[in-house]
Amino acid sequence: MIRNALGSLMGLIGATAAVWSPFRAWYDGRHGRDYRIEELFSGEGITLDHASLAGSLFTPFAIAAVLTVAAVFRRSRVLMACAGVLVLGFTVLWMVRQGQAAGSLSVGGDRQSLGPGVANAFGGGVLLLLAAVVMTGRGRRSRRALPPHGAAREPEPGPGGPYEDGAQGHAYPSGPSGRVRRGRRGPGADPDDAPARRGPAVRGGGR
Repeated sequence: MIRNALGSLMGLIGATAAVWSPFRAWYDGRHGRDYRIEELFSGEGITLDHASLAGSLFTPFAIAAVLTVAAVFRRSRVLMACAGVLVLGFTVLWMVRQGQAAGSLSVGGDRQSLGPGVANAFGGGVLLLLAAVVMTGRGRRSRRALPPHGAAREPEPGPGGPYEDGAQGHAYPSGPSGRVRRGRRGPGADPDDAPARRGPAVRGGGR
């Protein structure tokens, strides 16, 4: 319970950082919302063309935020991990394509370097993955197998308890002295195995 709550909080913070990142500078003062998604997969690479908000880097990060909210409500580690992989995947892909267009990437205070938007996106993706690790997910309830309704309990041999005849599968109660009273087993039984006829059993001690 505590781990799920902590993981959910971490995931929401990471998703917020990822969604906020396109509205900050990514490279050379250019915001992430100005980069077109198709430029990451085209042969031309990164260009100076401006993109609409729906066609920019904001879209995959918004989808990751929706996955995060769904993961929090469903307590799903898989959805949380998918959101983190989506954010990190597009961030790393953009870094590769931007490095190809600029020749190199650097981190510093000048304009020709990575901006705070990349740090927000990268940190948000890592935080989403950590949230998936921290969460425990839904607990599985252990259910014990119950016997069918009306099923008879298995007889247990012993003094004073029932005795199961292995040949016919009949149970006979035992007498007071612990000796088993056996009856006839049927017409196909061996006459030698039949118990001898005795007089009426005397219960208790002798007279």
